[in-house]
Amino acid sequence: MIPLAKEITAALVFEHLPVRKPDSHKGSYGSLLCVCGSLQYRGAAALATEGALRSGAGLVTLATTEPVIQTVSTRCPEAIFLPCTPNQQGGICQTNGSALLEKARGCNALLFGPGLGNTPDTAALLELLGPGAGCSMVLDADGLNAAATLEELPRPINLPLVLTPHPGEMARLCGMTTAEINANRESIAAGYARANRCVVVLKGHKTIVAGPQGEVFRNTTGNPGLSRGGSGDILAGITASLLCQGLDPLYAAVCAVWLHGAAADRCSTRLGQYGMLPHDILVDLGHIFAENGR
Repeated sequence: MIPLAKEITAALVFEHLPVRKPDSHKGSYGSLLCVCGSLQYRGAAALATEGALRSGAGLVTLATTEPVIQTVSTRCPEAIFLPCTPNQQGGICQTNGSALLEKARGCNALLFGPGLGNTPDTAALLELLGPGAGCSMVLDADGLNAAATLEELPRPINLPLVLTPHPGEMARLCGMTTAEINANRESIAAGYARANRCVVVLKGHKTIVAGPQGEVFRNTTGNPGLSRGGSGDILAGITASLLCQGLDPLYAAVCAVWLHGAAADRCSTRLGQYGMLPHDILVDLGHIFAENGR
């Protein structure tokens, strides 16, 4: 039996989002590795990286190809870059696996997937990094598409795993149709999270966050202005950032989902749901942090 979903509130979010100590430094807030981006999807890497930085991670490294680095570095000079050899599709070649594995083992969390491209190289890298990275992991976008092609869900050994699928990606993971997912969002997310010992963020209207012990949360922030490419990349970056800072994985997801939607709600009052773009919400995210002493 699926428990009644709890509503995510501002009070719940800021109960789990600690105030920063005066004597803290960049090492106090974790190290995050983002494996993101390709020639076609450079913006995904930029949005995920800035989402992570704007959410407080101490150190954010983007592992990607040189054309993506050139794009992201102009927008996010605070990021660190790990240049990767490209494959024929302009994504990250699987020959970079050893270097990525070495870097991940020195980080607190790994974000894998935004903009990588749905290629055999992506699947091969996930098979290597999933069980071998030695840190918590967030799987999004093409990381989820790659996972759906593998016999088992690649996951960190005895460490947290967070999945952030939209209904189509969830359908591929479960071997179901999108319509079936949308008809039973809470029960499917909760069942998958329990069976795979992970946190599931099933995106959409009133996003569902489900935990490995049967916990279910429903979000009420957000609006149709988020209905465009790039919104999910920012959410993945926020989630991974909070995870790398040491938040409980379930509440890292809960907080990220609420903050992402609340920032979008503020943004829509400034720019309208038609006019707002995903990167615009980062300004409003900062205002929400400031207003709540974070």
